Amino acid sequence: MDAVRIVLAEDNLLVREGLVSLIDGVDGFELVGTGSTLAELIEAVDKHDPDMVLTDIRMPPSHQDEGIEAAIRFQASHPDLGVVVLSQYVDPVYALALLGSGTKGRGYVLKDRVDDIDRLVGAIRVVNNGGSFIDDEVVDALVRSRTRMADRTLDVLSARELEVLSEMATGATNSVIAKQLGISGHAVEKHSNSIFSKLQITADQDVNRRVKAVLLFLSGQGADPVSGPATADTLD
Repeated sequence: MDAVRIVLAEDNLLVREGLVSLIDGVDGFELVGTGSTLAELIEAVDKHDPDMVLTDIRMPPSHQDEGIEAAIRFQASHPDLGVVVLSQYVDPVYALALLGSGTKGRGYVLKDRVDDIDRLVGAIRVVNNGGSFIDDEVVDALVRSRTRMADRTLDVLSARELEVLSEMATGATNSVIAKQLGISGHAVEKHSNSIFSKLQITADQDVNRRVKAVLLFLSGQGADPVSGPATADTLD
């Protein structure tokens, strides 16, 4: 059987070297490239055409959601490429962003569990075979989050605010929403802030309020957020 060819992206030198050592020690795995930034990851994938990418969720240049951005980019440029994202964040919004445009060949593993070699190796193999792997702690958080969302109501929103939120759920930017609804960009911003206030969604440096609002909307509509449009595009 051919070895699983892997590109690794991690900006922390110690973590990267640890993962390099781990991958090199697994029969059937071949590390073909490494990087520490989003640009280096994309370059390594284009150069080596690997089977798998193992990537940190946050890297230069912005330290935001580069791993997810890369995974979404690769769905178009390298549709058969598997991606396992390593993250220190249990918040399910990141997993939803990763899986929002498809679960095939995608994995989400918590960084504090990468020392469980069998778990990480298992995740890579599952994803390489076209499956999906989500750390069980994240799944538990997602279930708790959806349970809380089910208890919330969208009835507090006006008809116009519901229209704005519905457009948000498609991943539309404020300018696109304004064009679709025939209102000004300022009005969209005003309605958005009102939505966040009424749904008691506070500012969070790690998770964008738009994503939280869309998750509430999808839950209220009885949709499945994992297959819905809450992708990384809505993090902007």
